[in-house]
Amino acid sequence: MSFVKNAWYVAGWSRDFDAALRALTIVGETLVFFRASDGELVALEDRCPHKLLPLSRGKRIGDTIQCGYHGMTFGRDGKCVRVPGQDNLPKSAYVEAFPVEERHGIVWVWMGDRHKADTSKIFDMPEFSDPNWHVHHGDGLHIRGHYLNVAENLVDPAHVSFVHPTTLGSAASEDVPVHVSTSGEVIAAWRWIRNAPPVGFFQKFGGFSGNVDRWHYYYLHLPSTAVIDFGSADAALNLPEEQRDQGVRIFALHFVTPVTEDYTIDYWMHLRNTAVGDHAASEQMDAMFRVAFAEDKEVLEAIHIEEQRPQKRKPIRIAIDKAPNVYRKRIRDLIEAEATEDLGEPERPTFVQLD
Repeated sequence: MSFVKNAWYVAGWSRDFDAALRALTIVGETLVFFRASDGELVALEDRCPHKLLPLSRGKRIGDTIQCGYHGMTFGRDGKCVRVPGQDNLPKSAYVEAFPVEERHGIVWVWMGDRHKADTSKIFDMPEFSDPNWHVHHGDGLHIRGHYLNVAENLVDPAHVSFVHPTTLGSAASEDVPVHVSTSGEVIAAWRWIRNAPPVGFFQKFGGFSGNVDRWHYYYLHLPSTAVIDFGSADAALNLPEEQRDQGVRIFALHFVTPVTEDYTIDYWMHLRNTAVGDHAASEQMDAMFRVAFAEDKEVLEAIHIEEQRPQKRKPIRIAIDKAPNVYRKRIRDLIEAEATEDLGEPERPTFVQLD
């Protein structure tokens, strides 16, 4: 499968998890989650090692899970603590336990080698803790499509004019050049549309009546977290790029979680520098985002269907594909690196490297 395993993926919002057993599939593996008695989240392999019944079909007994078939019971660390009818516990009687971290109401799970799980690598940004910014969790958009198509759509400002003509984009931006930077760890694409009518989103939410300067900055963090910095300001202000906070500025965050090769969940939320603490504004924005993201879903699912059919010729690539092309190469490199083991520099090698 074309998944990066050594990475933190979003399993959902903190509000979605309680004491009940909940099964979720992430990068092709099914896990069972539950909130332990001390409030900590637990994530275990959802498959009893005896007859392979999912543990999520069993039941909680304190902070353990009892398999619903023969009663084998597993602790929060995945180790078997009871085998009914015998006293000895086989060493192979365990399920894998996955590192889980909760931050800012977001649940992250590490899907790879647990010894490489570094919580400092979890996505964060200062606006999460800034009282001048409002943090609002949205939904999970379920898409019948491959996660790479979903993620690269989120580093592509050019599609907005055509897929979202009444919500996030308009014809005014069709021929405005897109700038791309792939030199750093984060892939970026952006453009400004100067002195143009506000798009539907900012007509409703920003309250602009005259022309605006508006921007889209797309940042893609590997393997599949996207940040879209977008907003508008009165064109008369002629704001420079570094003063975007003076306009109505929004960060739309997309945590793209691969489920299988054919199924992806895009957990989306936003941060904004206006209407702080206004619940009604959050609901209004959610409604507009749902319309726009449904437009993405329709396109991405149609593409996935066509990708499964025989191709008569190779797909073409055009100028706007620079960022997606770099993204896919980096994902391939990560997957290849995980498929091999680096033994380090050799001691007393029997070969001599001349170049």
